[in-house]
Amino acid sequence: MTYRIGIVALLHESNTFISEKTTLELFQRNALLTGGEVVDFFADAPHEIGGFITSLKDAKDCEVVPIFAARAMPYGTIDAKTFDHLVEMMLQQMDAAGPLDGILAAPHGATVAQNAPDADGHWLTLVRNRLGPDKPIIATIDPHANVSKRMVDATDALIAYRTNPHLDQHQRGVEAAELMRGTLTSGRRLHQLAEMPPIAINIQNQNTDAPPLKPIWDQADKLRELPEVASLSLAMGFPYADVHEMGCAAILVSYQDVPLSRKQALLRELVDPLISHRESFEPKFVAVADAVRLAGQQSGVTCLLDMGDNVGGGSPADATFIAHELHRQRIGPSFVCINDPEAVACVTTGSRRIYDDVRIGGKVDRLHGEPLVVGVERMGQGDGKFNESEARHGGFSQFDQGETVIVRTIDSELTIMLTSRRTPPFSLNQLTTFGVDPRQFRAIVAKGVIAPMAAYRAVVDRFIHVNSPGCTCADMRKLNYQNRRRPMFPFES
Repeated sequence: MTYRIGIVALLHESNTFISEKTTLELFQRNALLTGGEVVDFFADAPHEIGGFITSLKDAKDCEVVPIFAARAMPYGTIDAKTFDHLVEMMLQQMDAAGPLDGILAAPHGATVAQNAPDADGHWLTLVRNRLGPDKPIIATIDPHANVSKRMVDATDALIAYRTNPHLDQHQRGVEAAELMRGTLTSGRRLHQLAEMPPIAINIQNQNTDAPPLKPIWDQADKLRELPEVASLSLAMGFPYADVHEMGCAAILVSYQDVPLSRKQALLRELVDPLISHRESFEPKFVAVADAVRLAGQQSGVTCLLDMGDNVGGGSPADATFIAHELHRQRIGPSFVCINDPEAVACVTTGSRRIYDDVRIGGKVDRLHGEPLVVGVERMGQGDGKFNESEARHGGFSQFDQGETVIVRTIDSELTIMLTSRRTPPFSLNQLTTFGVDPRQFRAIVAKGVIAPMAAYRAVVDRFIHVNSPGCTCADMRKLNYQNRRRPMFPFES
C-alpha cells in the first residue's frame, strides 16, 4: 500500500506589540507556494519541510503530496483579510489534492491574526475537520510557540525544535515524517498530552546550550529514550504575543495503549523542573551605556545583542539606541546594520561619497530611538541578496535585504550597513557578501537575542545581551499585556 501524505505550512511569528500589520505582500515576498512549488523551494533547505521531503521522497510505501506553504518574516499581527485568504487558499489546495492518508504540518505556533488570536489552533482545526478524526496529523512547531489546547486537540503530535538557536529544524522534520510512517504502517495510534504551566521564560535565558535551560533539556533527552515516548517537546513561549496562551508548555506524545497514569507521570518529570527552577529564568539586565563601555574595555570582538530591536521577533530593525551610544563613546571600529530605505536613497544620490547630516534610523515609530544624524562616507553598496549554505536559525537559506549601502561616520569609526528591507542577523554572509569583514571591529551590533549566536560565534570573542528599549525589550514587565493568563511568573509570584 502507498500512503499519500500531504504537506501544509503557515509560518509566522506575530508580534502584537507592533502597530503595523502583516499583509499578503509580506508573504508573497518570502514564500507563498502551492503544489510542486513547495518541493522546489524547500527540498534542499535546512527547514522542517525539507526534512519532511528528505525522509519520504525515497520511501516506497509513501507518496509526498505538497499542498501549500506560506511564510513571512516575523512582524505584526496578520491582518484579517490576509489570514482568511491564506487559510482559504490552503483548504482549496487540500481539497484539490485528492484523498490523503495523513498530513505533515508546519505551523509556527506563535501566529496571531486580527480575527484569530490562536491562529495556529484555528487553521489546524480546519485541516483536521477536512481530513477527518482517524487520520494522523503530525506537526512541527518552533520552540517559541505559545501552545494552545486547540493546537493539541487538532493534532496527533506536536514536535518542537530542540535547539535555540534553531539549528535542528531539518532533523525535526525528518523525525515527524518517520513518526508518520511508523504510525501508518504499524497501526499503533498516537496519544498526546500537554501541560501549560503559568511561566513565561525570559527570552534572554532561552539558550538551550546554556543554563538554566540546558539541565532541563538534558533531562528531556533522557526521557525521549524511553519506549513509551514517541516524542517529547518543551516550548519556551513567545513573549511578544499578547494572547491567553503566551508562556511555556510541555508536550508528551505517547501511544494509546500506554496507561494514562504513566503518561501523566512522564509529563510531570518535565513540568516540575520548570516550576521549581522558574526563578532562574529571570536574567540580570545590562543597560545600553554599560554594554558599550564593557565592549570598549575588552580586547577582541564583542557582539552586542540588541534585544529591544530583535528582528527575528518582529521589530523594525531601525533602532538607534546602541548606535547613538557607540557614536558617543567612540570605543573604536564598530558596526551596526539599520533598516532605512530613506537613508539608502539619500546616500546613493549623485556621484559624491561624502554626505553631511544624514538622518539614520529611528523612523518607524518612537519606541526605537531618535534618528542618528551624522556625516558619513559611502564605502560600498550592493543589491542586498545573499545566501547561507549552513544550518542557521530559522532554516532560511536565501535572503534579500533590498538595496544595501555601507557607510562610515566621519568622526566615530562607526560603520553602518543601511538596508531597504528588514533582515535578521542569521548569517555572516549578510556582511561578507558586501565586503564587510566582521573581524575588523571592536563591537558588532546584532539585532537579536539568541538567534545570531549560531552565525556570529565564529568571529566574536563574547556576547553581551543589551537591555535596549523597543517592541521586543527583554524585560517582559515593561510590556503592556491585556490578554495573558493570570497569575503568571514573572509578573506574579
